[in-house]
Amino acid sequence: LVNQEGATLLMVTLGIAYVLEGLGQTFFGSEIYSIDVGMPKDPVIMFEGLFEGGVLINKEDFIAAALAAVLVAGLTVFFQKTAIGRALRAVADDHQAAQSVGIPLNKTWVIVWCVAGLVALVAGIIWGSKMGVQFSLVTVALRALPVVILGGLTSVPGAIVGGLIIGVGEKLSEVYLGPFVGGGIEIWFAYVMALIVLLFRPQGLFGEKIINRV
Repeated sequence: LVNQEGATLLMVTLGIAYVLEGLGQTFFGSEIYSIDVGMPKDPVIMFEGLFEGGVLINKEDFIAAALAAVLVAGLTVFFQKTAIGRALRAVADDHQAAQSVGIPLNKTWVIVWCVAGLVALVAGIIWGSKMGVQFSLVTVALRALPVVILGGLTSVPGAIVGGLIIGVGEKLSEVYLGPFVGGGIEIWFAYVMALIVLLFRPQGLFGEKIINRV
């Protein structure tokens, strides 16, 4: 699927994901398994001096956010400061140009999949600890799609800002708009936001505008 259109890659990825999920449930069952990685689950009240009654924060969510921040910072340094990271960026921008200057594509793709697998492993462990190891976690992964659409597919800072906008927007919409429509807004809020962005700014808030010369 190398050099295929983005829409083709997206649809094939989703299709393969559903096939793998179905095969996994066929061979391993659909039971929910618990996993304990030592993350505390008790909530704690913080910022009592700033807000009346404080803010109730789940320790597990706080640690997960800290781990995500460390992972993003590490990947940023890797892509910006190392020769391998710069090679990965070059291949992402233009396969043929990268190959013309001696960057081995096959080796680069192996590194890309290893890095992606590491990120997926960390995310899977965190969400597995929070919700249990189950095949329905794939729906959580799909929630990342509106985030990258909002922030921009080519921007890491955009993904961070997009995630914050989506996360805060889901909760605020559920609290202030949910009572008027019967609730459940946070389930589809992210996808509506992604649709609006695609209509008015397809490259996302921080993505690069692509100009095709005919």
